[in-house]
Amino acid sequence: MTAYHLRNIGVGIDIVDVSRFKKIPYGQNKSFYKKIFTVSEIQYCAKFSEPYKHFAAKFALKEAVKKSIARNVKMSDIVTSHTKSKPIVLLKNNKNYQFKVSLSHEKTLAIAIVLSENLSR
Repeated sequence: MTAYHLRNIGVGIDIVDVSRFKKIPYGQNKSFYKKIFTVSEIQYCAKFSEPYKHFAAKFALKEAVKKSIARNVKMSDIVTSHTKSKPIVLLKNNKNYQFKVSLSHEKTLAIAIVLSENLSR
């Protein structure tokens, strides 16, 4: 790997206290959630018996993406999904980045780490 290639790589990490989302129940604060998450992200999290640790993990993932690309991007422009239980990230209207991500959550904390590659450099 050349030094030039390394300049295309970004790293981001974020940790979130799950209680932040438990204190803002989805049913009573839908507009808050819709500012951060896509409809499919909300549906994904809501299907679990403990949805708030999943909301916290997706929030951490979006924050880690923002840190990895060092650009101001709206949370709603960061789209997350899962394929075969593996998280996937895409940026709306921007095909210049590829992401490798990892998520984890426990009862009280959710964490995400992101490696991004800028393909346009």
